[in-house]
Amino acid sequence: MSRQSMLPRLQQSSYFIFPESVGWYYDMLTHTVYRPEGLCETFSIHFVISGKGYVEIDGEQHVLQKGDAFLYFPYQEQKYYTSKDDPWSVRFVHFYGSYLKEFLLEKGFFRVLWSLKRLNELEEAFHHLLLEAETNGILRTTNLSTLTYQILSEFMSYAAPLTVNRGMESVDRILSLLPTMQQKACEPFILEEWAELTGVSTYYFCKLFRKAMSMTPLSFITLCRIQYAKQRLIEKEHLSIKDIAREAGYASASYFNQRFQEQEGMTPSEYRSFYAKGLFS
Repeated sequence: MSRQSMLPRLQQSSYFIFPESVGWYYDMLTHTVYRPEGLCETFSIHFVISGKGYVEIDGEQHVLQKGDAFLYFPYQEQKYYTSKDDPWSVRFVHFYGSYLKEFLLEKGFFRVLWSLKRLNELEEAFHHLLLEAETNGILRTTNLSTLTYQILSEFMSYAAPLTVNRGMESVDRILSLLPTMQQKACEPFILEEWAELTGVSTYYFCKLFRKAMSMTPLSFITLCRIQYAKQRLIEKEHLSIKDIAREAGYASASYFNQRFQEQEGMTPSEYRSFYAKGLFS
């Protein structure tokens, strides 16, 4: 059985976070979800109330049960399904927001699999959002945003990395490098050097990195560079786009423009102009 409330997508939203859907699946032997990479545009949090289910990452199956959770970023491949012997009761919320990616990465929430040290608070926050969506729909957008942020806050307060899976020691070696990679993202990216620091081959480094972050090392470097560039665009108005491109690690301003537009949906000049007009406040 399922209980789900869908909400319309706000095209121009001033909210930090807003829900697209909130729901609950239980006693469903056929609950199976597969979304290929690049399909889903929202973030999502799922947490298991009872029973058992599975999440597959890079072809490896991970068992989840009561108190476990999984977090997906936009455009990640998603594959999860219930146990037919012990069907799970799983609650979820899909949500979006312009700066959520940077916020979650900065706080260290880049894994898929998590274990919740406390479940009651998250259940209660979820229940309030589901009731609000079912009762009032889109009539009270501020309430919807506030309640979704409460779910995210409760999740971040009580979630710890799920470490029951084999190979996590190797993944942890990747995770320990992330702060340094972010700090040095604007320097030339040399894959061999990072693999050497981890003590593995370049091939295995990329495999471990994708397992830990659900993205390639270069994709992570690009995110860090774009984050840096956005900050420079609004803080250093006297700097040209070419100068900022060079500072962010791009010798070519045109290539920087291309990467920025792919990531943000606008050019660096448009981003700076929109910010100056107060459209992001």
